[in-house]
Amino acid sequence: MRVGLIGLGAMGLGMAGNLAKAGYLSAVYNRTAAKAEALAAELQVLASESIEQLASQVDVVLICVSADKDVLMVVDAIAKTIKPAGVVVDMSTVSSETAQTVAQKLAEKQASFLDAPVSGGVEGANKGTLAMMVGGEADVLARVQPVLAAMTARIEHLGGHGAGQACKAVNQIMCAGINQAVTEALAFAEAQGLPMEKVIEVIAGGAAGNWFLQHRGKTMTQNQFAPGFKLALHHKDLKIAQHMAQHASVGCPLTTTTIADYAKLMAKGYGDEDISALYRLKQKR
Repeated sequence: MRVGLIGLGAMGLGMAGNLAKAGYLSAVYNRTAAKAEALAAELQVLASESIEQLASQVDVVLICVSADKDVLMVVDAIAKTIKPAGVVVDMSTVSSETAQTVAQKLAEKQASFLDAPVSGGVEGANKGTLAMMVGGEADVLARVQPVLAAMTARIEHLGGHGAGQACKAVNQIMCAGINQAVTEALAFAEAQGLPMEKVIEVIAGGAAGNWFLQHRGKTMTQNQFAPGFKLALHHKDLKIAQHMAQHASVGCPLTTTTIADYAKLMAKGYGDEDISALYRLKQKR
């Protein structure tokens, strides 16, 4: 199975490495051609000159870009040259509505589509331990599962087109809550004059322990916010979740609060920092 990957951001780079290691990757494409050419030389694969060229040369096209409009633009290009029976897997985080639109566009070309957003951050992409949430037809997933397994530790089929993106929205809402709780609690601990490393270690080993506290607690309390997951991207994802919640008449006040908090940080130039930069707003003034 020949596989092409479109989008070589922080997540895409790790995914490409694991796909190449497993022997699946044939071609890559990135909007910044120099980045694709450098990675292609390193992994000994083709750097495609266009999306259309990549789609014409592979059996499976993987997409990892930032926003709905980007996914729609990429799929319009793919649709021009994709082979009948080809498969497109979108690992971006977009709306369920966009996933359903893309599925229809590709069905008109006799190609299949899976929406397959991931969770696990840059660490998970580099280590091949991502969790993947899939929407689409089960038999299509079965065909490409070996490829997806090269990048993931867990793959769950959630239902029809759009179900993967709906599950990712659940994940992003939950991440917002965890971020709010951890940053608020650690700011409280700091205000109490407690030894922060010891606080983090003991709580991480108890009932309140969680991945975010374990992996971001020490860095945030040292005012280090190198991105594992960029704050501006989480803001974008939460706006998608907010829209979906409004459409379903579900209240998500914590999501609304986090969107507002992130907007304050983005206005101060912190959008490219890790989401743990929320700690900046919680610290005692």
